[in-house]
Amino acid sequence: MSDADSFIDEVTEEVRRDRMYLLLRRWGWIGVVAVVAIVGGAAFNEYRKARETGQAKALGDAILSALAENGSTERAERLSQIDAESAGGDAVLNMLSSASQFEAGSEAEAVEKLNAIAVQGDLPEIYRAIASFKALLLQTDSLPAADRRQQFEALAAPGAPLRLLAEEQLALIEISEGEIQAAIERLQALRQDAEASFDLQQRAGQLIVALGGEPEPLVAQQG
Repeated sequence: MSDADSFIDEVTEEVRRDRMYLLLRRWGWIGVVAVVAIVGGAAFNEYRKARETGQAKALGDAILSALAENGSTERAERLSQIDAESAGGDAVLNMLSSASQFEAGSEAEAVEKLNAIAVQGDLPEIYRAIASFKALLLQTDSLPAADRRQQFEALAAPGAPLRLLAEEQLALIEISEGEIQAAIERLQALRQDAEASFDLQQRAGQLIVALGGEPEPLVAQQG
């Protein structure tokens, strides 16, 4: 390589460095902002998680303290004084409070509180389903079987979170109305359902035997 070529290469490299420094001076702040945003975002997420964990622990401690009350009226009163600070936590509190109200003899108030949760649109479906399910259980002796059947059928819709438990309740309604064969068939199907827990399968099998039927052998589920 000649001296002239070497000189040209050096000049070219110098120009490249000058351009790079110019770009860094002009746009380097973007990289700094990006780094700050990433670090700041991670720190905020950790703070948020710690805050949520702290709130959940405080809520749990307050609930346990309220449930330690001996009287159902006292428990309901203590639970009503807790601030959940979230829609989900508030729903859990109201469910627990409704149970204490029912124990204290206030069935209508307990059911009303649960039904209010069941129609609260900003709650996840599982909260609303549990509230509706519990409200129906509390009304076993007061709500006509036809009305309970209709509502449990809605809870037993495909994909519903409490589908199998609702099916079990439908079988119990059929038994109470003398529809023994229909109840046995429903319980047989319930036992074979891939999502049925062992306890649920066992309960269904015991009911089938009590009704004079014979539980069908369980079909091995594909893993």
